Amino acid sequence: MTKKLYISTYGCQMNVYDSARMADIMAPLGYSVTEKPDGADMAILNTCHIREKASEKTFSELGRLRNMRNKKLEQDKGDMVIAVAGCVAQAEGAEIMKRAPYVNMVFGPQSYHLLPQMVAQAARGAGHILETDFPVDAKFDHLPDEAIDTNLSAFLTVQEGCDKFCAFCVVPYTRGAEFSRPVADIVAEAKRMIAGGTQEITLLGQNVNAYHGTLQSGASASLAELIYELAELEGLKRLRYTTSHPLEMSEDLLRAHRDVDVLMPYLHLPVQAGSDRILDAMNRRHTAQEYRAIIEKLRSYRPDLALSGDFIVGFPGESDKDFEDTLQLVRDVEYAQAYSFKYSPRPGTPAAGLEGQMIPEDVKSVRLAALQQLLNKQQLAYNQSFVGQEIKVLLEREGKRDGQLVGRSPYMQSVFVPSPSHRIGRIATVIVQEGNANSLRGELKPGNVADAA
Repeated sequence: MTKKLYISTYGCQMNVYDSARMADIMAPLGYSVTEKPDGADMAILNTCHIREKASEKTFSELGRLRNMRNKKLEQDKGDMVIAVAGCVAQAEGAEIMKRAPYVNMVFGPQSYHLLPQMVAQAARGAGHILETDFPVDAKFDHLPDEAIDTNLSAFLTVQEGCDKFCAFCVVPYTRGAEFSRPVADIVAEAKRMIAGGTQEITLLGQNVNAYHGTLQSGASASLAELIYELAELEGLKRLRYTTSHPLEMSEDLLRAHRDVDVLMPYLHLPVQAGSDRILDAMNRRHTAQEYRAIIEKLRSYRPDLALSGDFIVGFPGESDKDFEDTLQLVRDVEYAQAYSFKYSPRPGTPAAGLEGQMIPEDVKSVRLAALQQLLNKQQLAYNQSFVGQEIKVLLEREGKRDGQLVGRSPYMQSVFVPSPSHRIGRIATVIVQEGNANSLRGELKPGNVADAA
């Protein structure tokens, strides 16, 4: 009899990929994914430690699951295995076990390949299970070859971990040191994805452009070399990668944006701040001008490149002048989209110890509002610049309105078009009629509604 598996995913695309692979691992054990936790036989919270109050949100969600589990037991409908995975599990596993003793298992992002063994232990009543080692190579060796569910656009993890140690970030402590998968393994997984219907692949890594996987010859391959290899795969229509660090934007990777047709003209390249003083305090190891130089060269190779970024305001010690430097960098670069946050300390990170330099919350709020106003203005202007143009859109799913499909442009915009559902999975030529803050709207070009089935 099929068991119900509920997975709640928080945070980055890496967690989205990990959750999908957990579902793959559990399928041979008779588990199928359900969208709702109520009545599930197993519930996994795949957590993220980046956002503010991540652990508090985890415990709040655990409380909800405990109530559902108790209700299930009272109704004599069996038990619910409760698990916490991801970066909060890695960082605070012992605390979770202490505060929520009803949790059956806690495991980090490098240990979910051990799920069958952990489930068996839980079934035997072997006590609470805590697995937070860093066997990153072993994880990929033990993941199933065949994916159960394949999407038109899918993620593929090629690199994990981080050696950069930015002062505000917990990733090196929760994901471990940088590790790159062998090229052959990535190509094999990409082929399986394409055979299952995937047309667009996004290569994932904490610092994906630090990729240095081995070739069968034993030599090391860069991300650019991996991109060239994947670009040769028949059936792959689009290729992307995220997230990148400015220190790793090598010349061969810059040129790949010019030379590889399937590599989409979009790049997420976080800078975090525009002040050299704050960048140094963050341990970013690059200057604002060096970041500008990378963007300038990228746009010389690919003039239509859409750029996205990340920003933190109110980092300890940030002055009004430092913040103005950030605003000036945003004006100089002009982003198609960006993500911005107020600084909040993460336990165990170097910046968390700078209590005497903390910026008042009201100051951070004012700065964030000013930054987001500028970023939103740029994003709207960018989207409106497409009005009247023709763009290629991968039609991915039905929209909320009847007779509407939603797709993705090469520049990562959501695009809404009136179209029957049988065109899902095709790359269509769309004439853009409207550019909004977060999306485009248009019509399929008459006589050329789809270029690829």
